[in-house]
Amino acid sequence: MSLAAGCPRCPIPVVRLEGGSEGWSCPRHGRVRPLWRPAEASYDAFTEHLQASAEFPTYLPWPMSPGWSVTDFGVVGDAPDHPVATMTCCSGTSELDGPVDLLMIAEEAGTGLGSRCAGLPGDGPGDDVGDGPPAVRVHIGSKSVGLWVVSTSSSNQEFDRSVLAGEAEGRWLWIVLRPAAAVLLFRDDWLLRDVSHLGPPLVEMPFGGPKPEW
Repeated sequence: MSLAAGCPRCPIPVVRLEGGSEGWSCPRHGRVRPLWRPAEASYDAFTEHLQASAEFPTYLPWPMSPGWSVTDFGVVGDAPDHPVATMTCCSGTSELDGPVDLLMIAEEAGTGLGSRCAGLPGDGPGDDVGDGPPAVRVHIGSKSVGLWVVSTSSSNQEFDRSVLAGEAEGRWLWIVLRPAAAVLLFRDDWLLRDVSHLGPPLVEMPFGGPKPEW
């Protein structure tokens, strides 16, 4: 398996529990469902990711813009089946912002992967979501999903990004953009596609490039 186990809430390595217990443990967060993530983004590793994430959605912008590629992805779950979260990152350039990272996280409540990718404490987006009208909307299939701006003022990490979150199919949907100004890309309607059953078109997708830091 090319996917390695880590903690979904922090970058500390996890260890497999021994003594008859099943599961994984993080020195900081205790017993966790591990994050399965490749050392390098590739078509073969992404195929493995989709097999591990089973029926859980894996989102990508569709169609991907020319010059953009899939630079990172991961799935949270035991063994690694029974997924509770997925993450994908696409990287490219825009005329106004230069290099841009776009991270998309779908997760069950309490998983903590979205907060980690956003550089925020806790395990959810907080009270910003649902307060007033959404800042932007994205389309997933035939549905329009509202996303709210999540404040990053409580973060101890200082890196330039914008964070959006909302609810899709009963799960948290996070969008993390770096740099922060890249959020203006969402002035236009964006289509996210669940590629878990995409099939042959995946062969034509570009993979690789510098992985984002999170």
